[in-house]
Amino acid sequence: MSQPNPFGGRITHLSPQDVEAGMAEGTILLVDVREPDEIGQERIPGAQVLPLSVFDAAALPDPEGKRLVFSCRSGQRSQRAAALAQAAGLPYEEHMMGGIIGWKAAGFDTERG
Repeated sequence: MSQPNPFGGRITHLSPQDVEAGMAEGTILLVDVREPDEIGQERIPGAQVLPLSVFDAAALPDPEGKRLVFSCRSGQRSQRAAALAQAAGLPYEEHMMGGIIGWKAAGFDTERG
């Protein structure tokens, strides 16, 4: 369900289970907005990286018909990224609740580096 984003625009909260299923089905492109040092420590397999500190909506990967979903550490920066994308005129409003912390809590694998 779409609702107001505290950072502007609209936001749709997806559970880690929703995101994992969509990635497995090939219907979701996950974009991780954490910083390089965080990504270097641990990442979600298959996620694309675009750090929020250098966020440029024009640099977002083409989702090629998939749903673009933002992720971060806990779910705050991903909401900010969605707001920035919408401010640039893009339709992206989905983020993963709980970020990589929620992903791991749901029992899904991560990879190093």
